Amino acid sequence: MAKKRILITDTTLRDGEQSPGVNIVADEKLRAAKQLEILGVDNMEVGFPATSPDEFKAVQMIAGAIEKSFVGVIARANRKDIDVAYDAVKDAAKPRIEPFISTSPIHREMKLGKTRDEVLKLAVDAVSYARERFEYVDFAFEDATRTEPDFLYELTAAIVEAGVCGISICDTVGYIQPPEFGRLIRGIIDRVPVLKDGFPYLSAHCHNDLGLAAANSLIAIENGARRIECTINGIGERAGNASLEQVVMNLVTRSDYFDFETGIQTKEIFKTSTMIAGFTEIAPDAMRPIVGKNAFVHEAGIHQDGMLKDRRTYEVMDPHDVGVPNSLIVLGKHSGRNAFKRKVESLTFTLTDEQLNAAFDEFKVLTGQQKQVVDNEITSICEKVLSGAGTH
Repeated sequence: MAKKRILITDTTLRDGEQSPGVNIVADEKLRAAKQLEILGVDNMEVGFPATSPDEFKAVQMIAGAIEKSFVGVIARANRKDIDVAYDAVKDAAKPRIEPFISTSPIHREMKLGKTRDEVLKLAVDAVSYARERFEYVDFAFEDATRTEPDFLYELTAAIVEAGVCGISICDTVGYIQPPEFGRLIRGIIDRVPVLKDGFPYLSAHCHNDLGLAAANSLIAIENGARRIECTINGIGERAGNASLEQVVMNLVTRSDYFDFETGIQTKEIFKTSTMIAGFTEIAPDAMRPIVGKNAFVHEAGIHQDGMLKDRRTYEVMDPHDVGVPNSLIVLGKHSGRNAFKRKVESLTFTLTDEQLNAAFDEFKVLTGQQKQVVDNEITSICEKVLSGAGTH
């Protein structure tokens, strides 16, 4: 039986660009958008046109260049923002808008100064007005996970009635725990049964303040969400957003567990990650899953020995599947004799067992003095041993 399709909204060029210190210039945004289309995202959220003329122009430029993916923008729940958003993306092959409004008590009271009834009316009016201009209208509940569940149910039912195509449940401050989020998503679907059919879409938009954005996205999927909003390398406000590569590769790698698939071309992940890192000047942490520089690198001798026998002993993903050229075995103080021997052979040296032992001893001395040993240093050790100078 075919797996259920999970739609991917990438918000790297909108929410991701809100990372402190990041400013992706217009031509870089266009190149990134074209790469996101190659990657296979269903919808790319490319900006907030009402914020500035430059933002408007960048969105307009992208809208005219993308053919396969939806080009989405956000707007506050008011007619002026919606009009500006429409002008920015009206020439897109597949335009989309996502008005938003804060829904939690603290946001309603401290940020908006609105009552529940006023927020409800603004949301419904925004959806109704946007539907006059856009075929595809989503709506986002900001800080939804700190909102009274009964109010979320009421809001959801009201905007579904108004004709919304997708509803984004936002864990805006990365606060909710996975079991709670699963119950919340399931509760919304149970009380608005039309969502069980997969349209309108229920979407999860998770932030990573407590390191749970990917986990919350996955549990949302398990409980009925059919779209995930995420970013490349997990960039975004504060600690960032749910990472596209983490969410997608969990679904792929654990296809025995998850009965879901996406349209993402996973072999484009590393290329896309590298491009976004260059434009934002924020490289993924070395040990970041999937795209970090150490994600497929092995130094411990026991791990290296297992890798040399069968990659699957210490890798649950094939690096080629995400576009990483190869796994790497790095020689350092934790490396074993077998990995050292393979390196020596790859450098075209033929050593006797005695010479190999002598060379390995020299290598271990060097690893006590520096963090890693590079090829030319191993070459020097081998040449020294072959000349007899390294035996002792």
